[in-house]
Amino acid sequence: MNTKDKLKELKTNIKEMESMVVAFSGGVDSSFLLKVAYDVLGDQVLGVTARSSTYPEREYREANDFATKYQIPQMVVESEELRIEGFADNPPNRCYLCKKELFYKLKNIAEDKGYKFVAEGSNFDDLSDFRPGLQAISELGIVSPLREVGLTKNEIRLLSKEMGLNTWDKQSFACLSSRFPYGEKITEQKLQMVDMAEQFLFDIGFKQVRVRHHGSIARIEVDDAGFKSFFDKATRESVYEKFKKIGFTYIALDLKGYRTGSMNEGLDLK
Repeated sequence: MNTKDKLKELKTNIKEMESMVVAFSGGVDSSFLLKVAYDVLGDQVLGVTARSSTYPEREYREANDFATKYQIPQMVVESEELRIEGFADNPPNRCYLCKKELFYKLKNIAEDKGYKFVAEGSNFDDLSDFRPGLQAISELGIVSPLREVGLTKNEIRLLSKEMGLNTWDKQSFACLSSRFPYGEKITEQKLQMVDMAEQFLFDIGFKQVRVRHHGSIARIEVDDAGFKSFFDKATRESVYEKFKKIGFTYIALDLKGYRTGSMNEGLDLK
């Protein structure tokens, strides 16, 4: 099925659902899903955005700006993952614990306000990585419209660009908890360190980054364009000095570069 056919099927499926709550983070996928759903169902769609210490303030602001620009109904809920039992210990199923708590809240909102479905924005590519959160989504009966019609990340970016959405080329983002090796305790202070480090890299011109927190070591993942920037001595020195002020002792550049799910590479998933 080509991309246009997938979009047509997506709209048909959404229309048949009649009303829905969309988990809306402001990222590429959830923004696209929310806009398509709103185009099809109008005010029978509600975007729900969660606020927590695991998501930077910039992501929250961008989600608000998107909903305001397109006049899409939006609701904000508090969802502090660090208070979920076992979450801060950072087990391999951490994402399961988070998604189960969040989507339980969204289901209650949908029931209270009379929406028939709760939808989330995972895409077809997400099936190729270790994503325990998808188990919670399945258990709670949450629908995944983009994944169900086979839309990939690249296709979502292409369609977003054609629709004029400014999120089409937004950097991929995952919650800040994904920056820690499994088993390393997650604290609000550590989350703030990662947030400040990544924000600094964005501020000086990097587009796609991850700062992985390994105790006293910051492991920086950047895309190919970002690699070239580190050939500049002044850039290296400014990053080093800033990260030292943030609290890291050692600052390293990952030679493999940016990729999603790099903390899963040490897991035995067989």
